[in-house]
Amino acid sequence: METVQNFINGQITESRSERFAPIYNPATGEQTRQVVLSSAAEVEQVVAVADAAFPAWAKTSPLKRARVMFKFKALLEQNMDKLARIISNEHGKVYSDAVGEVTRGLEVVEFACGIPHLQKGEHSANVGTGVDSHSLMQPLGVCVGITPFNFPAMVPMWMFPISLATGNTFILKPSEKDPSLALELAKLLKEAGLPDGVFNVVNGDKEAVDVLLTEPRVQAVSFVGSTPIAEYIYSTASAHGKRCQALGGAKNHCILMPDADLDMAANAIMGAAFGAAGERCMALSVAVVVGDETGDKLIANLTDQIAKMHIGPGIVDGPENDMGPVISAVHKAKICDYITTGVEQGASLLIDGRDLVVEGHEEGYFVGPTLFDNVLPEMTIYKEEIFGPVLAIVRVPDYQTGLDLINRHEYGNGTAIFTRDGETARQFSEDVLAGMVGINVPIPVPMAFHSFGGWKRSVFGPLNVHGNDGVRFYTRMKTVTSRWPASVRLEQHTSAFTMPTM
Repeated sequence: METVQNFINGQITESRSERFAPIYNPATGEQTRQVVLSSAAEVEQVVAVADAAFPAWAKTSPLKRARVMFKFKALLEQNMDKLARIISNEHGKVYSDAVGEVTRGLEVVEFACGIPHLQKGEHSANVGTGVDSHSLMQPLGVCVGITPFNFPAMVPMWMFPISLATGNTFILKPSEKDPSLALELAKLLKEAGLPDGVFNVVNGDKEAVDVLLTEPRVQAVSFVGSTPIAEYIYSTASAHGKRCQALGGAKNHCILMPDADLDMAANAIMGAAFGAAGERCMALSVAVVVGDETGDKLIANLTDQIAKMHIGPGIVDGPENDMGPVISAVHKAKICDYITTGVEQGASLLIDGRDLVVEGHEEGYFVGPTLFDNVLPEMTIYKEEIFGPVLAIVRVPDYQTGLDLINRHEYGNGTAIFTRDGETARQFSEDVLAGMVGINVPIPVPMAFHSFGGWKRSVFGPLNVHGNDGVRFYTRMKTVTSRWPASVRLEQHTSAFTMPTM
């Protein structure tokens, strides 16, 4: 059986580990290949390779680093179809969604192409008589990205393009559920002219992760995943002196106001709730409807649309499906358990996706779109991230009650409001406790030149990913204050023992 190996020092490197994890096609349930789970000793060797490559890459001019990013961008565009098919086959998302994922990652590469401007630093002349100050934005060293299964292209590209462009070396530890895309990205970076050892891929599980979190030569760790793991990543990396950004879970709400364009809002909620089978950290999983009439109209619209959805494999010969499978049998069982719990706790199950069977793919990991009404804040399906195609309707009497509901939740990743009223929208954007806000936009993921990140227990660490925060995360500031005397004759200089001032 084919084994997905590591990419170290510019080449595919066969591991000596005897531990492996299976890789499945979620649409069929069949194992397609396996991935090596690297030993601690092998991970340390990868760190050594990245550390050795750092000095030369850090001294490479920003312009030359940017040119590598430009070539990498072109190669991503040329290989878009191949990359999207790899994602769809290993993750399960439909082909067009996979293309969209690569495109959103490519946008961060485009942002990183501007690194000569972004890494300029600051300069102040004559801060004192004959004294100037300037800052240097210097790279950190070896940086690490630990990424989830749901976006095997986009999330890594939130991280490594900016890290590489600013002069760091990088080690990517992808999810063992869909690791093949990471190796393709590594090959394209090498083809783009990136020197060997600057970008490496190491596959593994917690044993590999713990080495990356504690190895002294690793300077920074970026992570995206569930909140319990994000908290562990952040606390462990920070305790070992590393800079860390760890993005965790979410329970993204929208408020649907009575004055909203209902058809537009319902269409937006459909895609945001059920796209990628709900396996998005920005998936819209709770619709807070203001007034029973609004709730009844939304449910009627959603029910009609859900009945027309096509569920099946991510890649088909004919018309594309609307939604594919979830990632694994274990995750399917977890989602179904949440649905059962919702029923047991008294929520109204309007559409049940537990028993969906796709003809010809009976062994695939399919869960149909699921719709709950009359969900209450104390219910498990409201409180916890399900990470599946499950939408909860919560009814509230007024706007303020809905806002308070969102603000009390432990997560604060993204949120949205659907309304025609500008005053309400403006108030919501100012008062809601979430890091990303959409106004009539269901999935408010910022463009690459802005930064992505949530609030509360959706993020650990002060700096978000990509945008200016990304540049700041992967660099550290050094400020130089200089004076050039008019004469170097020694007798003109005297010692000073007081605090220097300007």
